Amino acid sequence: MRLIIYTGKGGTGKTVTSCSTAIRLARLGYNTLVVSADPAHTLSDAFMVPNIGSEPKQIINNLQALQIDPVVEMSKQYSTILSYMASIFSAKGIDETLAYEIAMLPGTTQLFSLLKIEEVERNKTFDALVLDMPASGEAMRYLYFPKLVGSIGRKLTGLAGMFSGVAKIFQPLSKIPAPTKDVLQSELQLLDRLDALSDIVKNRNITTLRLVANPDIFSIENAKRAFMSACLYEINVDMAIINKIMPPTAVGSEYYANWVQYQQQKVQDAKSNFYPLPVKEVQLYNTELRGIDMLERHAQMIFGDSDPASRFYNGKPFTFTPEGRTLHMAVTVPFTEKDDFDIERYGDRLTIKVKSATGTVVSIVPLPIAAAGLKLAKAKLNDHELNLLFERENDREKEKQM
Repeated sequence: MRLIIYTGKGGTGKTVTSCSTAIRLARLGYNTLVVSADPAHTLSDAFMVPNIGSEPKQIINNLQALQIDPVVEMSKQYSTILSYMASIFSAKGIDETLAYEIAMLPGTTQLFSLLKIEEVERNKTFDALVLDMPASGEAMRYLYFPKLVGSIGRKLTGLAGMFSGVAKIFQPLSKIPAPTKDVLQSELQLLDRLDALSDIVKNRNITTLRLVANPDIFSIENAKRAFMSACLYEINVDMAIINKIMPPTAVGSEYYANWVQYQQQKVQDAKSNFYPLPVKEVQLYNTELRGIDMLERHAQMIFGDSDPASRFYNGKPFTFTPEGRTLHMAVTVPFTEKDDFDIERYGDRLTIKVKSATGTVVSIVPLPIAAAGLKLAKAKLNDHELNLLFERENDREKEKQM
């Protein structure tokens, strides 16, 4: 199965881009499923097909669409876990209806959206799956979440199984129900699925992440954080798409001229910030982007004659290597001479100023949480790779004193 994931800030055209990609794949003969995990339920609006719900619905030949409902998925597949979690809250005096709401912990929506990937791959029902991720700068965490939950969960499940008999003895005193055999079995099944999901998402031969942004600071910054996080979690990113670019022909007054000039600068910034990814530019349409015909036109603008299932880039723009109290970071850059750039650290960002024939280009790289409390100590350029060393400031001072 080929998995293509789109992520970006809300309103950037993420859903219509997902639908356009799915249509092109279907036209090329791939048996395709497009899945939206966005609670806004916009697939019906994009395709202009009513009642797209939690069961796959035929859109065109070779293409089905599905809108994830996490409550339905949880109740259908893991009702025993949900009921047990709700019973814990009820035992603490919380109203039963409210207890079920609380049991749907933060992240559950994203988690069960992602589990649909594992289900499709396991059942071998589709050749390609296009996932429209929720509009969130934290989306990447949920792609890594399965591995984290799986590793911790197995340890907790082992303890729960070991002490479940003891827990039943003290249940009348604690008023907290002990997990039953069915609950433990459901949890083990869930952990197995999370492990399988993690393997799918990190497999570069299967999975590709694509960034969607508009030519503005807010959405580009959001996409940059997703880009860095994906590299941190070893998820392949192969493309960035900039939607809603005003065409030069829109210049008819100073107002529009300013907007066109501003957006063109943001597109150039995006090409610098997303290097070495290919950046696809899509102009703002003169009508609303919805319906099969418009979505096919959008796919043509993005991919031309290319197959959307292709991998347009398969490298590692960012790599992170923690060593003791230091962090080594490597960044792929478009320049090769050490005199061509200046680099500075500002909080959780790294600013790289590159000298070019047309002036200075500024690239801002978000830093991982692991770099918090660390100071940029060294920067060395080797061909197209900028190698950075972060270390604790007091360690640096001790080294100078020695």
